[in-house]
Amino acid sequence: MSARGSSLTVRSLLGEDAGLRLVVLVGEESLGRVISLHRVQKPGLALAGYVRQSHPEQVHVLGATELSYLASLPPAEARHGIETLIALDPACILVTKDLDVPQDLLDSSAAAGIPVLRTPMASPVAIEATQKFIELHLAPTASIHGVLLDVLGVGVLLMGKSGIGKSEAALELIMRGHRLVADDLVEVRRFSGDLLVGWASELIKHHMEVRGLGIINIKDMFGVAAVRDEKKMELVVELVRWDENGTPDRLGLDEMVYPILDVPVPMLRLPVSPGRNISSLIEVAARNRLLQVRGHHSAREFQERLDRALADARQHRFDQDVE
Repeated sequence: MSARGSSLTVRSLLGEDAGLRLVVLVGEESLGRVISLHRVQKPGLALAGYVRQSHPEQVHVLGATELSYLASLPPAEARHGIETLIALDPACILVTKDLDVPQDLLDSSAAAGIPVLRTPMASPVAIEATQKFIELHLAPTASIHGVLLDVLGVGVLLMGKSGIGKSEAALELIMRGHRLVADDLVEVRRFSGDLLVGWASELIKHHMEVRGLGIINIKDMFGVAAVRDEKKMELVVELVRWDENGTPDRLGLDEMVYPILDVPVPMLRLPVSPGRNISSLIEVAARNRLLQVRGHHSAREFQERLDRALADARQHRFDQDVE
């Protein structure tokens, strides 16, 4: 697995994919400034002098509330509030609803090299769109060799050595009605809340390599219902040769995790040998994962019943010995 970081500049907010419909008022030469924090700040308290929760390299949004507050202040106090905001060194200042911007703010921003942008969008809509765009591009990403499938709504990542049968197992699952997300190389992005989302690059999207058949297009062959563009990753299944696995876990009490971008993902190791239907086992593993998410852990429940039965048997023998 190869991880990589992301970087974002103010210029990126001007792209059509951001959807913010921005106009640059001042600071066009400073659009290369870096945005390092995904949270968008409304600096109302900063204009009043409280700056403890404000951070540099962050997008600051000024709406009707902030601008009307500045307009209500005496000129000297308004200039002080603007200077306090500029001293925070924001990545840029975003004005919403096409509101008029005080000349003092434009002049101070231009002198400090801080871009001032304006959008016709209302503040809540602009903040949500900006934050979603920034989070998407600042989220850490990685590339993993494997196959990502949607099995019964569970995002299952198949891993294992080359030639062990990942694509063949995935193909059989697709023929059973499950869905392909990515084959061979899975791109992963980590969002806030330890959410991992995987997808395929545009070059190999909807395609799969099967030894002996070559490259096949799953979408064309099985229909649009057989693929999906991205999926939350919830379970890692590693295929291993039986002689490499040693003694397999018989009860399923050994809980393993596979770290992806520092997020521990539940993991199973499935030994591969002639006669084992791996695709059926993967499907059962997905069903078992659904039960575990809902609070039903079959192996633990069986172990608890076994422990109670042994305890009852010991108590029964003790009672007989006492009699």
